[in-house]
Amino acid sequence: MFFVLRNSWALLLGVMLLMLGNGLQGTLLGIRGKIEGFTPLEMSYVMSGYFVGFLFGSRMTPEMIRRVGHVRVFAALGSVISAALILYPVAPHWIAWVLLRIAIGFSFCGVYITAESWLNASTTNETRGQALSAYMIMQMIGIIAAQALLNFRDPGGFDLFVISSVLVSIAFTPILLSASQAPSFERIEPLSIKRLFVTSPLGCVGMFLMGGVFAAQFGMSAVWGSEVGLSVRNISIFIGSIYVGGLVLQYPIGWASDRIDRRQLILGLAVVGAAVAFAGMVLPWTLTVLVGIGFIWGGISNPLYSLLVAYVNDYLDGSEMAGASAGLMFINGLGAIGGPPVIGWFMGQAGPKGYFLFVALLFVMMALYSLWRMTRRAVHVEARGRFRTLAPTAGAVAVEAAVEAAAVPEPQDEAR
Repeated sequence: MFFVLRNSWALLLGVMLLMLGNGLQGTLLGIRGKIEGFTPLEMSYVMSGYFVGFLFGSRMTPEMIRRVGHVRVFAALGSVISAALILYPVAPHWIAWVLLRIAIGFSFCGVYITAESWLNASTTNETRGQALSAYMIMQMIGIIAAQALLNFRDPGGFDLFVISSVLVSIAFTPILLSASQAPSFERIEPLSIKRLFVTSPLGCVGMFLMGGVFAAQFGMSAVWGSEVGLSVRNISIFIGSIYVGGLVLQYPIGWASDRIDRRQLILGLAVVGAAVAFAGMVLPWTLTVLVGIGFIWGGISNPLYSLLVAYVNDYLDGSEMAGASAGLMFINGLGAIGGPPVIGWFMGQAGPKGYFLFVALLFVMMALYSLWRMTRRAVHVEARGRFRTLAPTAGAVAVEAAVEAAAVPEPQDEAR
């Protein structure tokens, strides 16, 4: 790990600053939307815009990189992000915010792909797993720290938008000045959805449902908090607890996934997720309750994303894994795009409890489908790769790197 930090510290620092800016604007919009008088349904379209842009970015950025190079794409998209962040308070209309969120989602996806390409090129097969872990940890630290920044300025003013823009702009300095020569970029064609579904129906359905869960937790949580009258402090703590849970529980769940049938673990996590969501509907929304719900939710959803990727790859040849990761990201993105509008509709029909009801239903569907699939494929193959930590904020290159790293045996594995 020391070798990774010594050789990639500038890149990792830049990634942390990027996540500070991205995490700040995501939560800030949910709070500011209430101040501007936007309805939950209108804000759901705003939050969905990010996932729309991210999905298009994953498809279009590789071609942009091949045409003009990493550095130009990196600088251009960074400029778009900084400009868009400043324009939010200037154009307080939900349709304008949708367009800005699409632009930001597209640009952040391109920035992630570029940064991950540099990180991937600077490592070897032996150190790639450590580099990926460091990358994910820095992402999580950045997002968690961003929630604290919300409390230093009035969300009704301009300051927090300016701070977010400045953080993103500064993030490019260590990356561009210290990164090694830009690596070559080979486009990975995703496996067809049909091929993926035939290979692992549970993996595909699970990834689609997890897209909806992520849309609720990371897109609509601030909108929900504003609707129920939580203070900025409590909203930031609630959202921060989601990311802390994901950071803390990744390892123990990953350890378990390499030792038991992954379908059983998926089923168990989905049941716990549903139970916690139903608890959110009936328990009082005190800060203690919300922190507990957020911690367990994040501790379940983030590892579930990694677990589903690992589960699908158990049934693929090594040559198919990179294409499968791209296809799974696409499926997850479709679920994330549709999630916020559906949540907005649920909240319109059932009030704030509709937020928890939506997440509960997704976990229930995942649990039932997992249970049904266990009756259709009785014998599970031996895991061909180890569990690798992933986050929903990761780009395509990071997912592919995780798949490659998981396929490389640990030294102790070879000894056995």
